[in-house]
Amino acid sequence: MRINIVTMFPQMFQTVTDYGVTGKANRSGVVEINPVDLRSFGIGSHQVLDDRPFGGGPGMVMMAQPVIDCVEKIKDQASQDVQTVYLSPQGKRLEHRHVYDFSKCSELILLCGRYEGIDQRALDIIDAQEWSIGDYVLSGGELAAMVLIDAVVRQVPGVLGNEQSKAEDSFANGLLDCIHYTRPHTVQGMSVPEVLVSGDHNAIRRWRLRQSVGRTWLKRPDLLEKIELDEHARRVLYEFQSENEELESS
Repeated sequence: MRINIVTMFPQMFQTVTDYGVTGKANRSGVVEINPVDLRSFGIGSHQVLDDRPFGGGPGMVMMAQPVIDCVEKIKDQASQDVQTVYLSPQGKRLEHRHVYDFSKCSELILLCGRYEGIDQRALDIIDAQEWSIGDYVLSGGELAAMVLIDAVVRQVPGVLGNEQSKAEDSFANGLLDCIHYTRPHTVQGMSVPEVLVSGDHNAIRRWRLRQSVGRTWLKRPDLLEKIELDEHARRVLYEFQSENEELESS
């Protein structure tokens, strides 16, 4: 998989090219992360990328032609079809299922805007999809692109040391992940639930499912409305709800 990032600040992406899971994937060649300096496509000797908006108003707007030239050059060099993604607060809200779909692409172009945004004609000509990581505004699309890269790369086969890890992530099955503990057994008087050290793997699996569905019910009940729990999951959710009610009443 190849991920191209069109940005005014390619140096920012050392975070994902060199560090953590994404850095390891990039070094191994499983994923190629390719920041592209938009400035090199700028207009004139000063490589200008922005200008005042038509109609007046505050701020500046990124010019269409540099963006078009940059994206079209990447597409010309691509061996397969490329999806172009514009990170924008006006875009469709990114969810796990969309991340999983992106991980199946052979090549992506992530377009990072700045200022008041990009001349709409560029977005129309390059056929960019608009995607948002949340209902808030960032100073540029670079941080949003890093979020998308990290989420997508961990879904690519061969990236994680244990493929089961991503299967148990929050949202992977529509639920939040269960809670976790590690050594030591006791921290400031608080001990690990005994079931986790019992050696009874069936009991551990049941406990983890109960925590997963129960905490989804407590923190994100909207997620439960989108999925259909099987009989076993409904039963452990009822147990969790009953225990929670007893704790609140005591």
